[in-house]
Amino acid sequence: MRGACYKHMDDENTFSHNRGQTNIFLPWRIIKKRRKFISIFVSAVVVLTVMMSLFLTDIYEARTIIMPVTPNETGGGISSSFMQQVGGMTGIAVPESASSAEIVTLLKSIGLREAIITKHNLLPVLFPDEWDKKAKTWRINEGFTLDPSLIARKLRPVDKKIPGHDGNVPAIWDGLRELDKTVAVISNTKEKTITISVESYDPVVAAQIAGYFLSALNEYMSGEAKRVAMINRKYLEEQLLQTADPYIKQKLYNMIAQQLETSMMAEVKENFAFKILDRPKVPDKKIKPKRALMVMLSLVASLLLSVFLVFFLEYLEKVKTQKIE
Repeated sequence: MRGACYKHMDDENTFSHNRGQTNIFLPWRIIKKRRKFISIFVSAVVVLTVMMSLFLTDIYEARTIIMPVTPNETGGGISSSFMQQVGGMTGIAVPESASSAEIVTLLKSIGLREAIITKHNLLPVLFPDEWDKKAKTWRINEGFTLDPSLIARKLRPVDKKIPGHDGNVPAIWDGLRELDKTVAVISNTKEKTITISVESYDPVVAAQIAGYFLSALNEYMSGEAKRVAMINRKYLEEQLLQTADPYIKQKLYNMIAQQLETSMMAEVKENFAFKILDRPKVPDKKIKPKRALMVMLSLVASLLLSVFLVFFLEYLEKVKTQKIE
């Protein structure tokens, strides 16, 4: 009797052990069972990814790095000496060197970017697919299109009060939005540098636009310095006519000379308010799309998804079998 009981317990242990082994190897059995589906699914996704990546446009990036100059670098300490001589005089605008934050704000400003687009006629460059180079005119596409920019432009409401805003051709606001997507301004507070990076389908265009930003920034800041110097000079000359004290006159003459020096430095110095540490160069390699990475990610993602699908299909098949029974 006791021997029969032991035999029954041994049979139960053996059954439990075999059932555990079956549960352990069940996922691999399911994967092996549906390996054909997994291989077809993964292959299809990878091939589709390769085909799509071949149709993507290569994007190049051009960079330039600048650094704001210190007051001592803007003409021999003109700002500091001028401030000492001015003292508490009212009506004088003291010239100051621009900080990194001010330069970054200026580079991101609508006014500067609009001036760049207008001066260099960048709308045909920013929207090359819509510009007919031979006819020197815009292509007006009234039919069906898959271009996201054209679709977005057609969906936007047309305001007839805005000059040139008819919805069919790119306007200045479209150019500003395109620059927001292609131009990045990054400030490194630790190294006190500012990086301007431009992405474009054409490496030459990317370098040119980066250069346009540098020239526009230099023109604006030197022009602003000359404007302030002219205002100060006019005020000092008025004060010179109103005083008879020779000592004060001498100080005024010195300050007028400093304003003239500031104006001349802003006129002749290439980079009056900032130094160019790294000029924009035409890139020789694209930065995206990274086709190899896309294929690897699609391989891993499709493999995981296919495994999930085979388990889900197996579950549906089991449920269907149970209903039939």
